[in-house]
Amino acid sequence: MGTQSTFAARLKWWRERRGYSQLELANAAEVSQRHVSFIEVGRTTPSREMVLRLAAALDLSLRQQNELLLAAGFAPIWRESVLGAPELVAVNRALDFMLAQQEPYAAFVVDRRWNLLRANSGGQNLVAFLTATRPQAPDPARSINLADALLAPDALRPLIVNWREVALHFLRGVRADALADGTTETAALLQRLLGYADVPRISDIPAIDDVPEPVLSIHFTKGETELKVFTTLATLGTPQDVTVQEIRIECFFPADVVTAGVFKAWAQRC
Repeated sequence: MGTQSTFAARLKWWRERRGYSQLELANAAEVSQRHVSFIEVGRTTPSREMVLRLAAALDLSLRQQNELLLAAGFAPIWRESVLGAPELVAVNRALDFMLAQQEPYAAFVVDRRWNLLRANSGGQNLVAFLTATRPQAPDPARSINLADALLAPDALRPLIVNWREVALHFLRGVRADALADGTTETAALLQRLLGYADVPRISDIPAIDDVPEPVLSIHFTKGETELKVFTTLATLGTPQDVTVQEIRIECFFPADVVTAGVFKAWAQRC
């Protein structure tokens, strides 16, 4: 399959994945339906600008824009840096600031597939409490995947009172990621998580209390200690680097005063 036919097939795949007709994609990209049709059957070779216009209309990530450019025979335009690279010094300062501001509560920096990249002291205290293993510098997050830790039967599952509800919400988030980014890696992550024993089906209906809380809290219990936390997820705005776009900052907040007191007590001992 040649470069043009590869691009044409990939464009059609993304269009159908987004649920667009050729006319809808054409309208979003402000081109004619005829032009989109010709590109998809390989009768028209798109310019680099047209590839980027179609990618924007399809709301593709920077990584997927690069792959679409390659499929059309063009060089990628978006850089993918190592997180510690000099060009990301301002980004790293921002990440460190956010982690520090979250103290004494837990905060983690993760990539798009929930590999843990960085943790603040509160996060390290939480990991140490739950796993009896304290991450060590300079790579405090090595080999930890939060998705596996949450779903695997021999990891955090026995410590989460409302594990089924939490797992269901998390799986739906990973499915949304898989649908959005279209990568084999995220699809493989979803299938791995669904393959764990006794995980809920994504179509299951979550248990609803008579008066549900405004957010679903994760209820940990270990020994005599109980923690109830909810989380927020943040991303970096206006990214122009693949790595920067895929970074997430997950912050844990206490859902009750008892949990807040536990985190503060841990911080005082450090």
